[in-house]
Amino acid sequence: MAATASAGAGGIDGKPRTSPKSVKFLFGGLAGMGATVFVQPLDLVKNRMQLSGEGAKTREYKTSFHALTSILKAEGLRGIYTGYWGLRMEGRLWVGSSRPWPDMLTPLLLRLSAGLLRQATYTTTRLGIYTVLFERLTGADGTPPGFLLKAVIGMTAGATGAFVGTPAEVALIRMTADGRLPADQRRGYKNVFNALIRITREEGVLTLWRGCIPTMARAVVVNAAQLASYSQSKQFLLDSGYFSDNILCHFCASMISGLVTTAASMPVDIAKTRIQNMRMIDGKPEYKNGLDVLFKVVRYEGFFSLWKGFTPYYARLGPHTVLTFIFLEQMNKAYKRLFLSG
Repeated sequence: MAATASAGAGGIDGKPRTSPKSVKFLFGGLAGMGATVFVQPLDLVKNRMQLSGEGAKTREYKTSFHALTSILKAEGLRGIYTGYWGLRMEGRLWVGSSRPWPDMLTPLLLRLSAGLLRQATYTTTRLGIYTVLFERLTGADGTPPGFLLKAVIGMTAGATGAFVGTPAEVALIRMTADGRLPADQRRGYKNVFNALIRITREEGVLTLWRGCIPTMARAVVVNAAQLASYSQSKQFLLDSGYFSDNILCHFCASMISGLVTTAASMPVDIAKTRIQNMRMIDGKPEYKNGLDVLFKVVRYEGFFSLWKGFTPYYARLGPHTVLTFIFLEQMNKAYKRLFLSG
């Protein structure tokens, strides 16, 4: 991902000049946020499927398509962007506002959603750290780090990003799950900031980091698989001689990376989702920890329920990976062309 400068533009250590660290973090966040705009509905379907049939063999949704059609039927088209814009509709009125939909358009677009806030915190941190470490550990002759070192860099970046992004993740999980609850049990957060303030006030500030350990565990798995497999897949495709460093190569490498990441990370993702959405029952939490979630899922719902929602997860992660890296690569190339060339 390092931007390559022309001859004579190298640094004092012999390596080519690259963008400043602040720009790397900025591009990482913008790439993740841009990708989220397109895949948020799939994230909603994935979360709903992971929460369906909780503690029972029966499932609320039979397939991803059934989940999507059920959400559309019950909550309408805008329901699939719950947690994205951060407001719900009742009739023509948005909860938290007295104005109908057409008049709400401008301020609505200005609201930062839970999904975008998550990307602004999590993805900015992880891709920024990954890019900085990747370039720092690249040889003076341009030789990239080995696969295992890429995996370690990915795990470090992912765990750090997950810790920073957990509050937004908790808000996102709760907001996307709200529509499946009975009306009297819904939390009814007006937007992501209202969610964060209410969680802090009603349940304590540490609740914002509920599920932080499984979230970081998931991030370690996801980033070790995603970032390392993307770099490795891209390098393999380029070395094959059939690809050049263009969007097609980025697309193919991203789809391979997304498949590997989905298979590896789904069990820890379902543990994270359920812990972050759980309620207190008679003063006790539904689950003790991530392992307790996994044990109960296997015991009451079956082993393969650990991969419940595989299709929307990959359908989301694949395109999200593709779009994130394509956006990131194009921004890096544009920065190189405008500021580092010559």
